[in-house]
Amino acid sequence: MASHRRPKQPSRARVTVLTTAAAAAVAFSSQAANAAPSEKPSKDEVKAKVDKLYEEAEHATEKYNGAKEKQEKLQKEISTIQDNVARGQEELNELRDSLGLAAASQYRTGSIDPSVQLFLSSDPDSYLDKASTLDQLSSQQVEALKKVQEKQRELAQDRAEASEKLRDLASTRTELGKKKKEVQGKLAAAQKLLNTLTAAEKAQMKAEEERASRDSARDALTGNVPPGSGRAAAAFAFAQSQLGKPYVYGATGMSSYDCSGLTSRAYAAAGVQIPRTSEAQTGAGTKIYSVSQLKVGDLVFFFNDLHHVGLYAGNGQIIHAPRTGTVVRYESMDTIGGPFMFGVRV
Repeated sequence: MASHRRPKQPSRARVTVLTTAAAAAVAFSSQAANAAPSEKPSKDEVKAKVDKLYEEAEHATEKYNGAKEKQEKLQKEISTIQDNVARGQEELNELRDSLGLAAASQYRTGSIDPSVQLFLSSDPDSYLDKASTLDQLSSQQVEALKKVQEKQRELAQDRAEASEKLRDLASTRTELGKKKKEVQGKLAAAQKLLNTLTAAEKAQMKAEEERASRDSARDALTGNVPPGSGRAAAAFAFAQSQLGKPYVYGATGMSSYDCSGLTSRAYAAAGVQIPRTSEAQTGAGTKIYSVSQLKVGDLVFFFNDLHHVGLYAGNGQIIHAPRTGTVVRYESMDTIGGPFMFGVRV
């Protein structure tokens, strides 16, 4: 006999779950479809993000420059100490040879010089004191032995100092590598964003920057601003001669520059040595806090951490190496992206 049982119906709970899931899927698909057109950021959004990354990269660049400068200084100091150690060892060897020859001569005549006992003694200082007290050595021998001991102490100090500086150098190299990696990471992220722009958008951004630089140059050259000292004027003239050269982090010329690389090279061309990094350059002269008091060629510093520097060009304009992707150019102080902190008259 055939069965007439009704097929089992899905439970109300199962129907509710399936219905909810289907509704969610439809909603998600709808949201994704609506969001798709706005996924690509606008040119202005890209520029804002890129500018921020470049600012962070420049900050890291100045830290990189500081570590690099410290590394070079340590390498020179270590080299000097190592040269001193080498010369000191030669002098010590000569002193020992001189004493050894004297001891050998006395040994052949049957009398063992107390200096031989000194070299065999586990406590030379104590033995020397006793020997001098007992008048067992001649004054000349005592003086020679004192020179040996003094030279040994000097060498020990030099070697200890060299070891300490070598440890410092290893730490500085590690810091240098980290900062270089940080800079490169920021620049890579910025380039990735720029790659999302069309050729037309990139051309438009470039045209806007070039127009701003031309306007700044015109404003600087037509302004009535007191010239700086002979050195400042010479530094500014050098910076003008470098207009158009590309920004490259860590560069100090002559084919490319970063911000403090340009200012330090400009003053070097004027016969004045100033520090390599922007932060260190703040101590190169007298601070000036009012823009109205600035003169052409004064150093000008921006951002709270002082990671950007340029040369004042007059009328609220500067010459500087802005950031990756740009060149040495004129620019208004109002468009740097960070607050003006103060100027420095070298």
